[in-house]
Amino acid sequence: MTTAKQILYVEDDAAIVLPLKYALEREGWQVTWVSQGRLALTETQFRTFDFIILDVGLPDIDGFEVCKQLRQYCHTPLLFLTARDDEIDRIVGLEIGADDYCHKPFSAREIISRIKSVWRRMQLSQNSVSANSLANTADDIVQASQQSVWQCLPERLQILYFGEALQLTRYEYGLLKFLIDHPTQVFSRQQLMDQVWEHPDHSLDRTVDTHIKSLRAKLKKVRRELEPIQTHRGFGYSLELN
Repeated sequence: MTTAKQILYVEDDAAIVLPLKYALEREGWQVTWVSQGRLALTETQFRTFDFIILDVGLPDIDGFEVCKQLRQYCHTPLLFLTARDDEIDRIVGLEIGADDYCHKPFSAREIISRIKSVWRRMQLSQNSVSANSLANTADDIVQASQQSVWQCLPERLQILYFGEALQLTRYEYGLLKFLIDHPTQVFSRQQLMDQVWEHPDHSLDRTVDTHIKSLRAKLKKVRRELEPIQTHRGFGYSLELN
């Protein structure tokens, strides 16, 4: 018997929640509804969800801040809901780790379609990782000497650096994983966005710089004396083998 998908719905307006909650449950999914951002953070620390629907305008802390805190320990796919039709809000939402973004008013059918679309993308990505793992068995032998430095665990969306698990956001993980998979190769900011970001056309060049800066700070906490991510001025970045 297939276990029902678990969805966390964070929204303070019951009039909006109840019709969508009913539609989601008709799909066979189990919905947990909370009305505040802090309650959402508490729920995700003690339970595992398959999807999060998060309203931007919450009564205690806004959805952007909730997302930022979530992404420090949780990679559950997330869709923002907002009454604001501002492009910069959409860009910010996607850059801090959202998988999709939907404006109010919306139909339940649209939200269900978006959730299924995100899950399909995740499945395709996981299948690609599995295929690459089988195809690159020989490469694993060549890269064995790197195991003491980098260890990637795609099934957990986790990277270990000298045996220590890094606390990465979704895009930090994707960026570092891509650089690890292509050591010493130099990539421009646009190339990195095209490879890692789902919506590169909605992002800015400085987004890559911001994520690189954050990655370097996290790597420094493990090995302060090392600088594995190299800047190539006028072009982009590479990851050098330690």
